[in-house]
Amino acid sequence: MVFPGCAAINWLKAKPRVTRTSLIVFYLVGWLGMAIPAFTPLFIHLTPFALLVSFFILAVYHEKPLRLQTVIIFLVIYGSGYLIEMIGVNTHLIFGHYEYGQGLGFKLWNTPVIIGLNWLLLTYTSSAMVEKLPLPSWVQILLASLLMVVYDMVMEQVAPLMDMWYWLNSTIPVQNYLAWWIIATIFQILLRVFRLKITNPMALTIFLCQFFFFLLLFITFQLRP
Repeated sequence: MVFPGCAAINWLKAKPRVTRTSLIVFYLVGWLGMAIPAFTPLFIHLTPFALLVSFFILAVYHEKPLRLQTVIIFLVIYGSGYLIEMIGVNTHLIFGHYEYGQGLGFKLWNTPVIIGLNWLLLTYTSSAMVEKLPLPSWVQILLASLLMVVYDMVMEQVAPLMDMWYWLNSTIPVQNYLAWWIIATIFQILLRVFRLKITNPMALTIFLCQFFFFLLLFITFQLRP
């Protein structure tokens, strides 16, 4: 017996070109929705949905069987990302003085539950992007971590406008980027220590879609009167 859900997933996995095109259209619609003031509030509340869609696509196209060890490491990254953010937002000791808005959905201890998924998604996609490069492992770690920091540098510019989080006096401290680099490096090392080689044909597409989504939003908001 073939369950309809499994058949749909198999069909999706067999259509990578359709999936890539759909992802690009999905994020372009998101950008337009955020850029048009009348629709901005609605699309702000859809931000968690966009993260979940991206995560689902990555899960469908994950090329290696999910061993128990792999699932545990992914859960560790998710949990650690959430815990670090929870400590950071409540103590201001890790990233600096900031607080979360409502754009990332449900919160526990002043921290959106989905923020751990964001750390996992970025760690996963950046690792997959450098995995194919003929470079020593330590260079791959540094490059993947750098990709995550550059991504954050762009995202930080529009995060307040998307009601994701807000910095004290609207100033992003250098401490934030240093903390991002250290945490990203630790997560990348964790993948290498446990020899998790991530291969996913959608990783680059999702990373770039999200990166250019934030970049286009930044440009759009700068051009607003």
